[in-house]
Parts: sequence; C-alpha cells; structure tokens
Amino acid sequence: MKPENLMEKEPERREDSAFSLADKAAIAPAREERLFLLLSIFIGIISGLLVVSFRMAIDWLQVLLLGSAPNPHQPRLFIVPAVIGLIVAVLTRYVFPQVRGSGVNQTKAALYINNGYISFRTVIGKFVLSALAIGGGHSLGPEDPSLQIGAGVASLISRRVGMSRERLRLFAPIGAAAGLAAAFNAPISAILFVIEEVIGQWNAAVLGSIVLSAVSSVVVARSFWGSEPMFRIPTVTFSSRELLAYTVLGVFGGIAALIFSKALGYLRPRLRRQSAWKQMLQPSLAGLLVGGIGYFGLPQVMGAGYEVIDQAMHAQFAWKMLLVLAIFKIIATTLSFSSGTPGGMFAPTLFIGAMLGAAIGSFEKLYFPHLHLTGSLASYALVGMGVLFAAFLRAPLTSVFMVLEVSGNYSIIVPVILANTIAYVISRSFQPVPVFEMLTHQDGLYLPSMEEQREENELHIEDAMQPVVAPILQGSEMIADAAKSMAQYSGMEDSSAVLVQCREGLWYAARYEELQGIFAKAGEDPMTTLEMSLGTERTPILFPDLPLSSTLPHFKRWPLLPITNRAMRGALEGTVSMSDVLKRYQVR
Repeated sequence: MKPENLMEKEPERREDSAFSLADKAAIAPAREERLFLLLSIFIGIISGLLVVSFRMAIDWLQVLLLGSAPNPHQPRLFIVPAVIGLIVAVLTRYVFPQVRGSGVNQTKAALYINNGYISFRTVIGKFVLSALAIGGGHSLGPEDPSLQIGAGVASLISRRVGMSRERLRLFAPIGAAAGLAAAFNAPISAILFVIEEVIGQWNAAVLGSIVLSAVSSVVVARSFWGSEPMFRIPTVTFSSRELLAYTVLGVFGGIAALIFSKALGYLRPRLRRQSAWKQMLQPSLAGLLVGGIGYFGLPQVMGAGYEVIDQAMHAQFAWKMLLVLAIFKIIATTLSFSSGTPGGMFAPTLFIGAMLGAAIGSFEKLYFPHLHLTGSLASYALVGMGVLFAAFLRAPLTSVFMVLEVSGNYSIIVPVILANTIAYVISRSFQPVPVFEMLTHQDGLYLPSMEEQREENELHIEDAMQPVVAPILQGSEMIADAAKSMAQYSGMEDSSAVLVQCREGLWYAARYEELQGIFAKAGEDPMTTLEMSLGTERTPILFPDLPLSSTLPHFKRWPLLPITNRAMRGALEGTVSMSDVLKRYQVR
C-alpha cells in the first residue's frame, strides 16, 4: 500500500476512534440506568427473603423463650426479658455498636452523612439483636429494623457492583422501601413512608426503583405468607352518624401521641447521660419492668403485639381493658426503646392506636347504641392505627394509605382523613418537633426535617419578577437605526441592561457598554442587523412558574433575565435580576 493511502486512511481511523469514545460515553449512563433498575429488583428479592427470615426468627424465639401462650404469673415473663436485655446490651456494646435505635434515623444518617454506607456488620447485628429483643418480650416492633436491614442490603450490593457515588446514595431508600414493604406486606405504604420520612420529597430519579424493589420484596414475602393482609379484617362499614365518635378518636389519638412522644423525649436523653456500665444494665432493667407488667396481668403488651391487635378488632376485650392496654403499651415501649434496645416503634404505635380506637368504638356501642350502626369495632381499630401513625410518627399521607391498604375498604376513607387530621394538628401544635427529628437531636445529629421540607413553599420566578423597565431594541433593526433608538435613553451606565428582541420569540440581554461597542463598528458593515451582530447566543427561555433557584446559574452570563409567557412565545411577563432574587430570598 502506498504511503499516501495510509495517510488517507489515518483520518478515518481517528474519526472511528473518536466516534467509539463518544459512543461509549453516551452508552455508559444508559447501561448504568438499566443496571440500576435490575439491581432494584434484586435488592427487593434479597430484602424480602431476609425480612421473612427475620419475622420467622422472632416468632420462633418468642415461642421458645416465652411459650406459645404467655399467661400472667409465669416466672419466665420476669426472667427472659431481663436476661435477653443483658445479652443484647453486651453485644451492642462490644460487637454491634451501630444497631441502637429503630433503624429509620440510622438509614437517614447513612443517606445524608455517609453517602448511603451501611456496614454488613450492622445488618447482621440488627437482624440478630432485634429478633432477640422482640422475641424475648421487649415492647418493640420488627418494621423499623426491617427497613434498615433492607437499606443495608442495598448498600452492600451497590458497593460490590461498583456504582457511582451518586447512585450509592440512592440505594439506601430503595432498600429501605423493600425491607419495610416486606415487613408490612403493604408496598404502597412502604413507598410513601420512605418518600415522606427518608427522602422527604418526590424524586423522579429514584421513584421507579423504589416501586420495583418494594413490589418485588412483597412478592417474595407473599410467596411465604400468602396474599392476605397483616390482620384478619372483618367486614368494615361506616355511617356518617359516627363521625362524632371518630372526631373524639382523633382528639384522644392526638393526646396519646403527645404523651408517648413526651415520655420518650424525657426518659431517653436522661438514660443516655448515664455512665457506660449503667447503660449496660438499662436494657436488662427495662426488660425486667416490661416483664413485670406482663407477670402482673398484661402479657399482651410484650413483643410486637399483632395477635392482640387482631383480637381487639374482633371485640375480644372490654373498653376499659383496651384503654389499660394502650396506656401500659406506651409505658412498656418507652422503657424498651429508651434503654437502647434495638427495635422499632411502628408496631407499638399501631398497637396503641388499635387499642384506643377499639376502646372508643366499644364505649360508643355500649353507651350510645343509636350512633353505633356498623356492628363492628374493626373500623375504629383501623382508624385508631392510622391516627397514632399520623400523630406520633408524623407521616399523614402514609397513615391514610396504610389503613386503606390493610383493610382493602375505601368506604372508611372519610373517618380516616377526619380523625388523622385532627390528631395530626393536635400533635403538631403541642409538639412542633417530630419524634424522629427529636431522636436525631438527642443523638447529636442534625438531619433534614422531612416534615418541614414537605410543608415548605418553594419560591417561583414570579415571586421575584419585576415589571420591564429596561430599554427594548428590535434585533431586526439595522445597527445605525438601533443606535438612533438607543440615543433616546440618556444617562445610562455601562453596566445597565438592555433587552434586544430577536426572531422566533428569543431575547438577548446586553449591557449598555456591549451595545456601544457594536454601534462603534457600525461603519464597517452598515447593512448588518443588530441581532446578527450579537451572534447566535440568546438568553435562556424562562417562565414565571419555574423555581426561583433555576435563575441563579444564568446571572454569571446575563445581567438581566427576561421572563416570557408560556402561551405567547416571546411575550414578556417581566424581568428578574440577581438583586431581585436575593431580596426575595432575604424576606422569605
């Protein structure tokens, strides 16, 4: 082959190489996106299997340690929780130091502080110690630990695959949704809770993956447990004449949530200030006290208490007994959780709400039979569960869908929304700081307040937009004509902004000194229009309803931003300058 032929082929090779690199750069994000979705399903499957094993371990330990049917005055009710508490304390102190707490705050901390990192040791410790504590009678639940277990699985898998750091942060809520969905057997509620409490806002980049992981984990869980909901729900009906009773339930639910959160806020920090050896004894002492409650007549408050919730829904307790169970469940959970024993607050919250709701329903049926038309306490227990969830955990959207998903009956939505709203407002009014945020502050962490983020009003461009006062020139004018038009604006400074209306509804924001330079060169080509002299660059197209923060990157280039109408291309609504934006943020 001739040398010149080689030279002719060389550009083609360089072009092929350049195309190959560009093609790889374009394909890489798409490939990572597909891998991201596939990993979400895989995480859901693994999390579902782990949560099923976790729940089985709790049930097995409960039967082994407390018996299949714990009754008052059994010595084991005293002994087992105390011994288990001591074992859990020692292992937490020396082997698994990161397993304290429910798991929700720890997952948020991993997301916002540690780039989504949760160690595999923490996953093992959360599994083993939470199963021991709940199975051994401590008044805690498995849902919150399941959430952290799922998040830990997601963290481990994403690190092994070698995902980017941005992706690693997103995997924590994906795994959290998978773990919680399998524990609840309710994917919608799990998705909403993770969005409400872990992420804090709807994020399109991660929502699809959260849904995939939650659904896949529920499919795995239901292959073991079946498709039935968590509770055996009898026929649920509702009459508008009962709204007064549901209003009362909302008031009492808000008060109960306040008492619960205040008790945790008082006891937990005081126990954490004790010396290290005293903290070692706290889980054992808490187990002894909780076991004492069971020994002297209320073994129902021990453990998660799902069977007791089921019994309350089927009217197996008198209203006075239901109130007593709600009160002592608050006491038992406060003791167990404040002692540092790993376990969650979801199940105790549902327990307290169900007891409170069933108590009010029973009281109404007994003393106001003309108002009680449904003939079932299940609706009151279900609404009570949602009430405590909304007021105590401050997840109002999740609380509504949780009740609907558990019951499968949408006729109950009116009392759910009514009672939840009343309880939420009462709790929010007297306890401004949500319980999860309160716990993070006690631990010395300052994570984003999800409740404040949900209720924060985002500023839009229209909030800072000002009327158009800058001179407006037509880009289609010849430079000489534009200079004459500009001459009527006297006293302008060099940094003053001038708007040029170009073709196709586009605008150009120029400084006065820039235009003066263009006008000075007008003699070189008198037939050149103003917009041709400005080049091809134009100011960004912005609309009044866009976020105000979207303007900030453009002020480095443009002195003034024209804001146009969505319906009329190029029609000015107003303008925004950097000073306008800063002033609006300062008065917020």
